[in-house]
Amino acid sequence: MCTCVTFASKHHYFGRNLDLDYSYRESVTITPRNYPFLLRKEKPLLSHYAMIGMAFVQDNYPLYYDATNEYGLSMAGLNFPDNAFYGPAREEDGFILLAPYEFIPYCLGKYRTVKEARLLFSHLRLVDLPFSPSLPNSPLHWMMADQKECVVIEATKDGIRVYDNPVGVMTNNPTFDEQLHRLVDYRHLSPKDAPATFAPHLPLPSYSRGMGAMGLPGDLSSPSRFVKAAFVRNNSLCEEDEMSSVSQFFHILASVEQPRGCCDLGNQRYEITIYSSCCNMEEGIYYYRTYDNSRINAVALRHESIEEKTLVSYPLLEKQQICYIN
Repeated sequence: MCTCVTFASKHHYFGRNLDLDYSYRESVTITPRNYPFLLRKEKPLLSHYAMIGMAFVQDNYPLYYDATNEYGLSMAGLNFPDNAFYGPAREEDGFILLAPYEFIPYCLGKYRTVKEARLLFSHLRLVDLPFSPSLPNSPLHWMMADQKECVVIEATKDGIRVYDNPVGVMTNNPTFDEQLHRLVDYRHLSPKDAPATFAPHLPLPSYSRGMGAMGLPGDLSSPSRFVKAAFVRNNSLCEEDEMSSVSQFFHILASVEQPRGCCDLGNQRYEITIYSSCCNMEEGIYYYRTYDNSRINAVALRHESIEEKTLVSYPLLEKQQICYIN
């Protein structure tokens, strides 16, 4: 399971936790403007916007988990089991047919803003075409954001649903409208000390800081992570410089990360936060840290030539790096 968030200070940031019990040896991958994206049912994208993000590169094709293009439009796919539905790959007049793994590169390759991408959603079909027999489609839904707005896109048996996302957070099940409605149950939470309202004649003084947020969920389920990440993200403050902003972003993600051992899947398999990411939308700088390396590392889109035809991939630095003081 996973958590995706946005955050704004002077710049705008987009990123996520990838929570799984296995890794495909992901890498930070830059796709330049002239890399040819071959599509199963549509014309290939021979020229498109450049993008950077985390991907599993298979047969020289970047299977992006999350990415940001050169204009700042960002997307991430998160697990959506039992709800995601991809239809048969039959042609329909006026509809764009995309395999789920093509959705991120197609949108980031063609559009600069969420407003532009919205024009696609009304005539989009996500179809059940796996990348290969050994890599079947994952059940996903997607969060998309730019510097002005954020949406969630879900493909279910009822069709494509697009939700405005005012909280800038997405996790997994249930559907986004249900997740958003559940925040009403926590409308009383506050980062400030709450007044005593239990009974007029009982003063009930507080005995600890932070009691305004008592009742905030702390378990690892996707509904609880949604509530907690929404509370932390929407109450987060920091200085507007880059280092403070990036640091704060990773603190937001850390509030819902998964330590090994706390989500037991059986047979000595445990779900953990494999990596956390944060991309500066304006600058195209992709920051990340991994489960075993808490140092923040960075790859910059514009430090590479974005006019090329060849992917650029940087394997993750996964060995812990400790600065010894004495």
